Amino acid sequence: MDLGECPKIHDLALRADFEKAQSHKDYFYDLDAMEHLQAFISDCDRRTEAAKQRLAETQEELSAEVAVKANNVHELAEQIGQKLAKAEQLGEEGFVEESMKLMEEVDEFRKKKLEAEQEYRNSMPASSYQQQKLRVCEVCSAYLGIHDNDRRLADHFGGKLHLGFIKIREKLIELEATAEKRKEEKRKSMRDRDRDFEREERYRERHREQYVGGRELDRRSKRHRSKSRERNRHTEKDKDRDNRSRPYRSRSRSRDRNRRSHSRHSNSSDKKRDRD
Repeated sequence: MDLGECPKIHDLALRADFEKAQSHKDYFYDLDAMEHLQAFISDCDRRTEAAKQRLAETQEELSAEVAVKANNVHELAEQIGQKLAKAEQLGEEGFVEESMKLMEEVDEFRKKKLEAEQEYRNSMPASSYQQQKLRVCEVCSAYLGIHDNDRRLADHFGGKLHLGFIKIREKLIELEATAEKRKEEKRKSMRDRDRDFEREERYRERHREQYVGGRELDRRSKRHRSKSRERNRHTEKDKDRDNRSRPYRSRSRSRDRNRRSHSRHSNSSDKKRDRD
């Protein structure tokens, strides 16, 4: 079917990475694949029913007896087409003996089909028999004619569209067989993941509170250290100032003492002179 270009990336290296990752963690892509294939089959079944309804409205309605004979012809034609396509496939793959056995079965079904077509022709007028009686393929919703030759039937049943829908339907049956179990495992995995996420959130919240508190303590400690350094700096400055000013004070004090001593000595000398 012409579905357009696939939007995904098809790369063998990426596929190897996916298979490696899938071996460590289950991503439940099989459930996504099942839903994807269900969409294909649902669309095909809707087209099949619409085609059947269209044929019922446009084709001349057959009697019950004639309809049974026509369906018998269709079924034999389908079996011939399927076996012929399978025989050609086996022949291309090198299984010659198996292909020859299928061709013998095809010859037997051809004889049965001729007899069924004769019965169908005898049960209705010649004018009605010449009309193409169509039937809808239940696998791929394509139209099949009651007068289609074996080559066209083989092309249909061996075609990519028909074989693709067979493969899709088989794979869908396989996936649906384990769908309930896989869905339960996915729900359990999601619950575990939610619990892990909540646990991580609680851990981050506690870590964030501790970090904020620790950061506040760090700020306070830094302020305290800066104030202590400032006080120490001022104390050192005062000490330096005192040390620088101490020699001058000591010299000035010694001068004062010398002046007072000299003054006392001068006064005593004057007094003695006066007495003398």
